[in-house]
Amino acid sequence: MLLQSLNRNVWLLSVSHIFSFAGASVTFFLGGIIGALLAPTMTMATLPVAASVVGTAIGTVPAAILMSKKGRRFGFMGAAVVASGSALIGAVAIWHSLFWLYCFSCLSLGVSYAFVQHYRFAAAESVAIELAPQAISAILLSGIAGAFLGPGIVKYANNWIPQHAFVGSYLVLAIIVALPAIILFWLKIPKPGTKTKGNTGRTIRQLGQQPNFVLAVFAATVSYALMVFLMTATPVSMHSMDGHSIDDTGIVIQWHIVGMFLPSLFIGKLITHYGHRTMMVAGIGALGICIGVSQVNQAVAGYWVSLVTLGIGWNFLFVSSTSLLITTYQEAEKYRAQAFNELMVFGVQAIASLSAGWLLTTTSWQTINIMSLPLLGALLLVIWWSHHQLKLPKKALG
Repeated sequence: MLLQSLNRNVWLLSVSHIFSFAGASVTFFLGGIIGALLAPTMTMATLPVAASVVGTAIGTVPAAILMSKKGRRFGFMGAAVVASGSALIGAVAIWHSLFWLYCFSCLSLGVSYAFVQHYRFAAAESVAIELAPQAISAILLSGIAGAFLGPGIVKYANNWIPQHAFVGSYLVLAIIVALPAIILFWLKIPKPGTKTKGNTGRTIRQLGQQPNFVLAVFAATVSYALMVFLMTATPVSMHSMDGHSIDDTGIVIQWHIVGMFLPSLFIGKLITHYGHRTMMVAGIGALGICIGVSQVNQAVAGYWVSLVTLGIGWNFLFVSSTSLLITTYQEAEKYRAQAFNELMVFGVQAIASLSAGWLLTTTSWQTINIMSLPLLGALLLVIWWSHHQLKLPKKALG
């Protein structure tokens, strides 16, 4: 069983991830819709979602630096407080119809989520290396609850203040995202400071000479960029352009997030049995189905199939890449390697999210899906290249 051999740290992080991820799911669900209501032009509708992604990109390196000095628990608890304050700012922005303040709220929520992204690393560090894929999967699996909690908050509190839709949702969200600050008080992860004197480890350039490191970073970057690119555009395409109801849009987003995390029940075992590269190729296949369905069906059912397979493809690629990454660095190098990985993932993701709204409104849902194909092709080439490099003699690898 997935959680059979996992310890208390993994359980605490998994429960906390439920509440932390609620903030991200609300942003992806409502960001484009609220943006369409508040933005000066329709082309700026997805800017709040993009701001969230940019915030995560901005926060990646500071998150790694802070936790390398103060420890994981300090960073995680502080991020929960920041997230709560950001949700309150969002409520104020919606109340007063302040588009740029709402963008700032999403930006700061994104910064807090840069810390949450390290939950998976903290979980992997809490177990034996052979259990790392299962520990990472446990964190991602908890996102299913967050997937339903976020939109559930929206529906439950949406009309608390009738003249200001969504204000109540953000007030409740401020409470929800603060809960990890309490839960993680019992997290027991040793503080940094045990490195051997003078041992700073390899540089990023040296780490980048490993084919597995290159593949892990590239696969994580591509999977997250494509997922956010298409998920950012979905609410606007479904609700604002194709006229599907907000309830149907919410259901599709919920099931997309289920697709993102439900495979975590078994992906760890599959990686152990079949290997990282095989599961990455399977993830690319799922993304191919997503793109194919988007070309022929823009009904609710078509969006549902596209977004669920998008989530499954992301899960296969992201868990495989993360569990491969942790095998490529030593203790003294972990924060450096993790910071570089997160910077690449969320830097490219920010570009994808920023471009999604403009490309959607100037082209179409089908077209932006087709635009994803070159990246999938490039990822297949990197998988093949890295496998070939590992089979070469060590001298040939330099």
